[in-house]
Amino acid sequence: MALKILRISDLIGMRIFTDSGEYIGVIEEANLVNNKVDSWRVKIARDSGLSSLLSGAKGVIIPHQYLKAVGEVVIISKNAIPAQEELKEATEEAVE
Repeated sequence: MALKILRISDLIGMRIFTDSGEYIGVIEEANLVNNKVDSWRVKIARDSGLSSLLSGAKGVIIPHQYLKAVGEVVIISKNAIPAQEELKEATEEAVE
């Protein structure tokens, strides 16, 4: 079986799921550092469980090292998504 090489533009618009099956959203953009992919900007889907946790944020940045697989969809590690407690603390700090 031949290795399929993807271009960055091939990933734009792809749906992203966590390794536990939770739908996150779609890739909007790649962030490059020194000509290498550093992270991915992801538009959060309205029907995603993450959208309610982020309280109005339209997207997140996922570091590239959290990508686990790319095929028909992109699979990321659940560790890439902040835990609900971390989000609550960050929101409280921003309010203060």
